[in-house]
Amino acid sequence: MPSETIGAGHTDIRQGDWIDRHVPPRARPYARLARLDRPIGTWLLLLPGLWSIALAAEPGHLPRLWLMLLFAVGSVVMRGAGCTINDIIDRKFDALVERTRVRPIPSGAVSVPQAIAFLIAQCLVGLAVLVQMNRPTIVMGATSLVLVAAYPLMKRITWWPQAFLGLTFNWGALLGWVAVRGDLAWPPVLLYAGGILWTLGYDTIYAHQDREDDVKVGVKSTALRLGAASKRWILGFYAGATALWTLALMAAGIHPLAYLGVALTGGMLLRQAWQWRPEDPADSLAAFRAARVAGWVFLASIILGMAAAS
Repeated sequence: MPSETIGAGHTDIRQGDWIDRHVPPRARPYARLARLDRPIGTWLLLLPGLWSIALAAEPGHLPRLWLMLLFAVGSVVMRGAGCTINDIIDRKFDALVERTRVRPIPSGAVSVPQAIAFLIAQCLVGLAVLVQMNRPTIVMGATSLVLVAAYPLMKRITWWPQAFLGLTFNWGALLGWVAVRGDLAWPPVLLYAGGILWTLGYDTIYAHQDREDDVKVGVKSTALRLGAASKRWILGFYAGATALWTLALMAAGIHPLAYLGVALTGGMLLRQAWQWRPEDPADSLAAFRAARVAGWVFLASIILGMAAAS
């Protein structure tokens, strides 16, 4: 799962942050295992669900805030669960990489049995959130666990693990609509497809931080597969995402005001990709994190468009 620290030569743990200042010492390794100190991944997981909830609202109405809050809590715990699975599976690789060797499991701060117990606890909290919703949402939410569990293995199997991350991280685009409407339709499917391309873009940018380390430990990524052509591909991913999101808004019958927002979203993403410097790990991190801002703009455009619709 994505985190917020830069590549080789830098520690994955930031000393003196709010976890060190406010979290009891025994709980700190678990907070870091769940990446509570690096919320960017939670935002990227949450935003597609919020888009879908907003798009499923009745014309002329705001989205259901309680449902958005449930999705927010679920995103925190399930992103943490995904990171825990990832760190359990990757513990030997992480121990070989300077940036990740001080993570809780490879450093020995959390044992594998302790990490498994923590994983179960997070999944139980996620289940408690999920059962607050309708039956189709519960079934679809439980299905997503297959994607969450399989994702950490993809970097060993395919050069396109970022595509599988897109399938996983954007599941909320389907889930949010079903939580409101009770069934699927074309708008959330198009939203989901666009989200997959969005993830392919920002996570390929992120993966450029770790190209040298990935080669050393023998794992795969789109950054390695696309190489010097990455920028062209990412521009294509972002353009495709914008087109699919526009079709999703059209299928939902949204107010034309929203199209200005999605055009701004697409323009922001394309500008981020165009100005990105792949050889600079710090710039890769900044461009990766900027995807969240574009996601917020898209959410605002959907809310305004549905509120103005009649």
